[in-house]
Amino acid sequence: MTNSTCTDGTSTGPRAGRREWTALGVLMLPLLLVSMDLSVLYFAIPAISADLEPSGTQQLWIFDIYAFVLAGLLMTMGSLGDRVGRRRLLLVGALAFGAASLAAAYANSAETLIAARAVLGIGGATLMPSTMALVRTMFTDPAQRAKAIGLWSGVMTAGIALGSVLSGVLVHYFWWGSVFLVNLPAMALLLVLGPILLPESRDPAPGRFDRPSVPLSMAAVLPVIWGLKEITAEGWHSAYVVSITVGLLFGALFVHRQRTAANPMISPALFRAPGFAPAVVLNLVSAFAMVGSAFFTTQYLQSVLDKSALEAALWALLPSVPIGMAAPLATSLVQKGVARAHVVTAGFAIAAAGYALLALAGTDAMWLVLAACGVLASGIVMVISQMTDLALGTVPAERAGSASSLLETGTEFGGALGMAVLGSIGTAIYRHEMPAAAPAPARETLGGALAVAHELPGRAGDALAAAAREAFTTGMRGAALAGALVLATAAVTAVSTLRRR
Repeated sequence: MTNSTCTDGTSTGPRAGRREWTALGVLMLPLLLVSMDLSVLYFAIPAISADLEPSGTQQLWIFDIYAFVLAGLLMTMGSLGDRVGRRRLLLVGALAFGAASLAAAYANSAETLIAARAVLGIGGATLMPSTMALVRTMFTDPAQRAKAIGLWSGVMTAGIALGSVLSGVLVHYFWWGSVFLVNLPAMALLLVLGPILLPESRDPAPGRFDRPSVPLSMAAVLPVIWGLKEITAEGWHSAYVVSITVGLLFGALFVHRQRTAANPMISPALFRAPGFAPAVVLNLVSAFAMVGSAFFTTQYLQSVLDKSALEAALWALLPSVPIGMAAPLATSLVQKGVARAHVVTAGFAIAAAGYALLALAGTDAMWLVLAACGVLASGIVMVISQMTDLALGTVPAERAGSASSLLETGTEFGGALGMAVLGSIGTAIYRHEMPAAAPAPARETLGGALAVAHELPGRAGDALAAAAREAFTTGMRGAALAGALVLATAAVTAVSTLRRR
């Protein structure tokens, strides 16, 4: 293979062949499953509760421990992969992920399932940055790398959507443990084909691993994400604000450590790479918008339109159709000479239009809401694919794992922030719109209102349910307007910060 030259005159690496594209297909397996596991318990929790009888706290940990451990260890595992080898870490993670899946499937107590889900989070934290870093090292030609990252972005987005649907189907026909057993064939295939198809890559001169940075990074990430998630569910209580504040303080200590340590976990030089810092920030905003909208649309389909959970999940797959075309379209436009800044700006503008459509929804507007979701997600996927490509293309290949982990950590922060901010706006509007005479549980959440309405006789229950659905929809419209404003601001920021690239 020979080197080629980009349109800007910079030298590129050799073009990938059939082996690399086949290896990319193998890498899609862990990526799909790790992203699916973020939502795979959506329908399985009721069956798990009936079988294992967890306490309320244990049920929350069964659901949340995976995402918490994943987010807390992403930076550690990304940096570790740069040192010990991304393929090696990927295969170790696949073995851990498969073993933990088997343990989770046959867990006979809530404690065992929580422990298994924690190990799944550890495995997921090794798999996600390793897959992205290996894409960076296998596809050195910028045009091919852009296409590969577009596929990577589409698979990750599809996995989150498919997880809830797959869990509903499996729990309907089998038992709840089957949602974990689907991981085993894919991990077995990765363990067999990975050593054959995937190249090993690492930083040739990584220096010593900075162990003090590990607890500092976890202490920075976990309290912030926990506080944001709890604010979304419970409101702005002082304990959650304190948790976020503590996390931010540890974050400042972590940054200081990276700037002063001889061999930092995350090299500050990454942020001096042109375009890397804007890519991380704009990727975070994308996650903010995507997860923030899902907080409302999933409830809208189930509680406003009165769809069953499985029906809602199946309808929610419909917007995935245009999403699959968004990343390839963005890549094609850039490769045909359209400035990346303009493509990203267009992506944010399209996503803002999706939020604007959502702001027009009434209490019986399923097709409008599904169309809004499709438009919003398509715009966001355009941005994510380009920001991932920009971030990985501007950093040295030996630091691809660290760069990938920062992108993924930013995504976790953005998603939690989107739920907290937009969820709080919607909740505040809901409570303002609900009649003052409504029972207290009905004024708190739509779910509480529907539960109270179910207990009331005749027209009284129907009136309360109708008022709650209208109030929730009004809150969703208000949050959608806020989301559109954030994305419009991001569009302006993108065109000003990326045009120099």
